[in-house]
Amino acid sequence: MVSGNPTIVLVHGAFADSSGFNGIAKRLVADGHSVVAAPNPLRGLAFDAAQVKALLDSIEGPIVLVGHSYGGAVISTAAEGNANVKALVYLAAFVPETGESAQALVEKFPGSTVGESLKPVPLPDGQVDLYIDPRVFHPHFAADVSAEEATLYSITQRPATGAALGEPATGPQAWHTIPSYNLISGADRIIPPATQEFMAQRSGAKTQVVEGASHMVFVSRPGATVALIETAVQEQTLPQ
Repeated sequence: MVSGNPTIVLVHGAFADSSGFNGIAKRLVADGHSVVAAPNPLRGLAFDAAQVKALLDSIEGPIVLVGHSYGGAVISTAAEGNANVKALVYLAAFVPETGESAQALVEKFPGSTVGESLKPVPLPDGQVDLYIDPRVFHPHFAADVSAEEATLYSITQRPATGAALGEPATGPQAWHTIPSYNLISGADRIIPPATQEFMAQRSGAKTQVVEGASHMVFVSRPGATVALIETAVQEQTLPQ
């Protein structure tokens, strides 16, 4: 993939797929940006990061890398060592330090409903796939999205393995060396806002809090989401 302009790469999280990015992708393309939605296997943090890293390696020119939720942990590893990645944008996302897992971070501060929301499906290899129970998907995961939309997202969600959510980040984390931007969802019931703020402050990110926003902030507040991504593009990839 070759582009003379920055490429915005979108990485979805657990209990989702790339179709959730349709709304912001449409706006970004209309604004003239090159956009790629990366498939995130949701099988294990190191494995998933390696898959995204391979995609990043195929893109020439500057990259702004965007991750939602568990996708934040993936991009933090996948971007390490890639000089083309000029900015990391975290959307209601995990920003782990080496040795931290998504599961450990979500438990760092009170307020998450994720534990009570999970519906496990045992797999033949002994692993467990985890889904958000459709009965609570709307209030817990997507409270500020319409009930009709939330139902569709619950139907099309993709599971993450329990091992992926519990796997600690290994190796250097890219946010130590790459400028980062963080959109915090102020009414998040999956990753508590206090946890998001802790991670954003630790990483030195340029931060914006979207009051009242659920974990699906990029769906319910596409304008704020696109504005932060475009700020990263402007500040980190274009001549000042």
